Amino acid sequence: MSSEADHAKRTSLSRYYNASQLRADTWNRLKVLAQKLAEKQARKADIQRLQKEVEQVLATLEPIESYWAFPSKQAFQHIRMLFDQGDYARLSRLVARIGRALVSQSYRRGVISLTFYHDAEDEANDEAALESFADLEDAADRPYFEVLVVDNISERDERTLRAGLRGMRRPEDGFVYDVVVVPSFEDALIAVLFNYNIQAVVIRYGFPFASRHRLEVLQRYLEGIDDEAVEGRLDADHGPLLGALIGNLRPELDLYLVTDAAVEAVAGEVVQNFSRIFYRQEDYLELHLSILRGVNARYESPFFTALREYSRQPTGVFHAMPISRGKSITKSHWIQDMARFYGINVFLAETSATSGGLDSLLEPHGPIKKAQELAARAFGARRTFFVTNGTSTANKIVMQALVTPGDIVLVDRDCHKSMHYGMVLGGGYVDYLDAYPLNDYSMYGAVPLEQIKRRLLAYKRAGRLDRVKLLVLTNCTFDGLIYNVERVMEECLAIKPDLVFHWDEAWFAFAAFAPAYRQRTAMFNAEKLRKRYASAEYRERYEAFRKTFDKLDADADETWTKNRLMPDPDRVRVRVYATHSTHKTLTALRQGSMIHVNDQDYRAKTEEAFHEAYMTHTSTSPNYQILASLDIGRRQVELEGYELVQKQVELAMVLRERIKTHPLLSKYFRFLSMKDLVPPEYRPSGIEVYYDPKRGWSSMEEAWATDEFALDPTRLTLFVGATGMNGDTFKNQVLMDKFGIQINKTSLNTVLFMTNIGTTRSSVAYLIEVLVRVARELEQEIGECSPIERRLHEKRVASLTENLPPLPDFSHFHDAFRPHPTGDTPEGDMRSAYFMSYDAANCRYLDTVEIDRAVAAGEQPVSATFVIPYPPGFPILVPGQVVSAAILDYMRRLDVKEIHGYRPELGLRVFTEDALAAATGKHPRKAAAE
Repeated sequence: MSSEADHAKRTSLSRYYNASQLRADTWNRLKVLAQKLAEKQARKADIQRLQKEVEQVLATLEPIESYWAFPSKQAFQHIRMLFDQGDYARLSRLVARIGRALVSQSYRRGVISLTFYHDAEDEANDEAALESFADLEDAADRPYFEVLVVDNISERDERTLRAGLRGMRRPEDGFVYDVVVVPSFEDALIAVLFNYNIQAVVIRYGFPFASRHRLEVLQRYLEGIDDEAVEGRLDADHGPLLGALIGNLRPELDLYLVTDAAVEAVAGEVVQNFSRIFYRQEDYLELHLSILRGVNARYESPFFTALREYSRQPTGVFHAMPISRGKSITKSHWIQDMARFYGINVFLAETSATSGGLDSLLEPHGPIKKAQELAARAFGARRTFFVTNGTSTANKIVMQALVTPGDIVLVDRDCHKSMHYGMVLGGGYVDYLDAYPLNDYSMYGAVPLEQIKRRLLAYKRAGRLDRVKLLVLTNCTFDGLIYNVERVMEECLAIKPDLVFHWDEAWFAFAAFAPAYRQRTAMFNAEKLRKRYASAEYRERYEAFRKTFDKLDADADETWTKNRLMPDPDRVRVRVYATHSTHKTLTALRQGSMIHVNDQDYRAKTEEAFHEAYMTHTSTSPNYQILASLDIGRRQVELEGYELVQKQVELAMVLRERIKTHPLLSKYFRFLSMKDLVPPEYRPSGIEVYYDPKRGWSSMEEAWATDEFALDPTRLTLFVGATGMNGDTFKNQVLMDKFGIQINKTSLNTVLFMTNIGTTRSSVAYLIEVLVRVARELEQEIGECSPIERRLHEKRVASLTENLPPLPDFSHFHDAFRPHPTGDTPEGDMRSAYFMSYDAANCRYLDTVEIDRAVAAGEQPVSATFVIPYPPGFPILVPGQVVSAAILDYMRRLDVKEIHGYRPELGLRVFTEDALAAATGKHPRKAAAE
């Protein structure tokens, strides 16, 4: 290949974010080229250029296909043979068949016959082409997966291995699988990250470290793995090390070790990573049964199964719910359409009973208890609780369980409203933390760690650190900003060793099933820190840190804020809670959520309070369909979550690349990047964008490993200021009304798109098509504008892109609601303010003129309600907060129609001066009487 051709190939491959996207497109390219070759050969035309292109495509596919069981190495070798022999007609038919099987994934429902037909008539018989797995008649109904075997063996031994495992298949097996064999340590890591079909890994004997494949898009899977450190630890049997790495990357996989070392000795060292260890030549039947048993443990869905079995039982219903068993519907003359729309099964499974194989959500002992235990395993928690009325309720349960009146709670002000109301319920003193502002986009970022540390140190100086109970943060934010969870918890625990963490991960449930994402989840890092602090290695590192730190000025805030801190292993307690809106990012019915717990003091300090809070907020008649969907959704992500999240990220990256490189789209639109949403001081990696046309793709893993805040690429914040339309107008009048595209978050000049595990390439293509049509219409409208109309358009654009209103910080609580008004810590008693507003005599309304006049005169109007503009959707005022000039200016300049807590016809609801004076014990009438 010439240097120019080689450069062109590298350039074209650099456009691909991952090898899955490249694989699909390359097979499609090969299908087109093979068809053209066959047509040109039939016409006896010049085919040299096509031959060179096919050669390049085959060279790209060869290393890629070595990591997949279908179409198999043998089939690929046959493709190469047909090409070399010039049999382009048969080549075209074979490639087309494989391409169709890959796109439709029909190979997962049976073995696709790759018999090499002599005429098209035979090939047209698709039914004959679909053969069963080893004569298993119902194989098409059995889930398919692939098993990775790591061993440097010959093709002959590989065939023997395949035949041995195939020979173990039985009619009663619940699943079918095929085998992928790779020869090296690096190949195994690439395979488990590239091939989402893999559900089990068998690591055998000795094998070399390095892969012989050097395709750049495959090598990206190895980024973040320290080759030198790994190679330095290799020995004759380095299977345990590979197992530990795979367990960290994809913990859901079942691992099996085949070794020629003493099994007894090895088992004691590596039992935590491997499901079973075999000695030398394994028994194929035992290995086969172990593989199926491991997959079945994840496939199990106890409550869904119980509910399905209940629906099949004939019962007599003499309890609540006429709709149970569908009786009130089937006997109706007027609502038969309801049964036709929903189907009868949903009503057969509807009951308020907890017997008949079912269970109670409030006191689970059967299938619900088991389902919650499986969910805890899947999400890396010690305990998991199902919630059937959304994460709003999940957050309130956690807050009420952890917070008692007088506790101080640090809360990100830009968090979900359920947290604010949860504080009212718990009665703790609130200390609001301000996230860094993104004024250019009318949204907040996240709370810097330095600010959190400074606030904790302030309480330490004031002698009230013991009252600080909880830190509440949102991970990830609506706009995709993700904390460095490990560092936040570790450094905060160095100041306050028993601090409890509540991470609102409502939009982050999917993160547990992708390696880079998982590193920034609450449960993963809670378990990681628990193990770290219990280790002798950490104790040695801490002692070294302590000696260095003791030489510094311990009384200076800069010493604590500018240095990386380590907690004392003898004092630290890891106490972490996370809430997931499972229904938002995974498969579950609406309002299906989970609470995950990894709390070392749960049983000693929280269990009873948590139980009472759970009882307080959980219905005695929970929706069983929601519970079953949580159970089945957990099954899905344990078995195909990695695949689905990988495709979700891939589609998001495709969208970013297409907008960036399309000349017309990039004129009016751009997706906000790390450079836009994360200030440089929080990005030590220096990475600014995920994709740049000149440099290709940046390493997402590098940024996620080092930066204080990472950006979830599946959150696509589209800047629309250059269109002259604000976010709300673009959402409603363009996306929704004209094209039926649904989104639920905007800011003054942005709209937020989110890919999820249900997003398809077709939906991505449709969005691109819509944006192109909008851009073309804009181009035409602007081109036809009169001078006056053009100036008006430019003015609208300027109002959305220049000099946007600054986001106001939290002002402060009025002294009437501050437990320590003369101190230097800002916590406030929001609960008192909230309930004080229930008495109408304590409140009054000030219109815009009156409140402006009051603030200008130096008065301190105090909000009696939550005031939340949509967009952006965060509270700019809470009960008990002083109304500042900055907040008023922001409200005035916000171009939104919907402000919760503000009544335009009356104004802003504030406390009367008499009420405030009474609350501080200085009521003027009382003073006069005395």
